[in-house]
Amino acid sequence: MIILGIDPGYAILGWGIIEKTGNRFRALDYGAVTTPKDMDMPDRLEALYDGLREIIEEYRPEVASIEKLFFNTNTTTAINVGQARGVAILACIKGGLEVAEYTPLEIKQALVGYGRAEKQQIQFMVKTMLNLKAVPKPDDTADALAAAICHGHTADTRMIIKG
Repeated sequence: MIILGIDPGYAILGWGIIEKTGNRFRALDYGAVTTPKDMDMPDRLEALYDGLREIIEEYRPEVASIEKLFFNTNTTTAINVGQARGVAILACIKGGLEVAEYTPLEIKQALVGYGRAEKQQIQFMVKTMLNLKAVPKPDDTADALAAAICHGHTADTRMIIKG
């Protein structure tokens, strides 16, 4: 199974493509779609959409795993990230992918076995499980890979949005 993991953001949208064979995971590629801070929001959203569609067309994943939003005290940031998340889901659906959504707690639980794990613990597990030489940077990329691994662990028991 080829899984696209997404960590939504409007300045940095992390993504990771992994392959799951049996109980083994392998990173195929990962990175981030970035937008300049002086770019208008509609243009940023278009850039995120176009960037994800290119990734989907290149790697042809079977499913996307995206992190759900948690409440943020900065309402403007939460709304903007929500817009970026919506665009990411739309790009996946338009690309024919099924979309699974996971909370940060579910992702941490799947990787570390503890829902309150620290970011460094998640990054270490991503590096270890994918046999990488270093923790992927930026952090959003490691988070996207974590979302993909989470889906790989829980795919048989999750409800998904049909693409």
